[in-house]
Amino acid sequence: MGKMKVAMVCASNQNRSMEAHALLKKHGFQVSSYGTNGHVKLPGTSQREPNVYDFGTPYADIYEDLRQKDENFYSRKGLLQMLQRNMGVKRAPERWQDNRDVFDAVVTFDERIMEQLLDDFNSRPQSTMKPLLVININVEDNHEEAARVAPQTLRLCQLLEAKEDWEDGIDDVIQQFEEETGRRPIYTVCFY
Repeated sequence: MGKMKVAMVCASNQNRSMEAHALLKKHGFQVSSYGTNGHVKLPGTSQREPNVYDFGTPYADIYEDLRQKDENFYSRKGLLQMLQRNMGVKRAPERWQDNRDVFDAVVTFDERIMEQLLDDFNSRPQSTMKPLLVININVEDNHEEAARVAPQTLRLCQLLEAKEDWEDGIDDVIQQFEEETGRRPIYTVCFY
């Protein structure tokens, strides 16, 4: 199959998708990452006051904004470190609904996000009938789980890539992935 073109998708394109994006990129995959929400939302100093940014706001600007607001707090929460990692991967968060690239596979990290992605994808016109594999691996949205699922996502993509035809071998890949990781992803196939 060659190096797959893969998209990582989560709610706001910050943690789970970016951790996996960075690792897959390091291993030579053509990878992009996206969020599905209306805005990029990061925790604030209180639950009632999150930090909200438009998609396309550079990670460097978000980093600087949080640093100026309360550097110690956001450093303790791991947000400044996360944003530094993100700056090393790409310039700014992107929204899935604005994307028109063609991928071999998309990995989501929350069933609700998978449903949002599928709703958007299925509302688009089908023209080439090129298959798109959409896989969801449920993962809690915290730094530890993001770090744990990134190598598992890499392994999943390596298993898919090793198959000459993933459409015929997807059930075997999912079974092997579950045996190796203890995670049971769900998947569906869509068409461009």
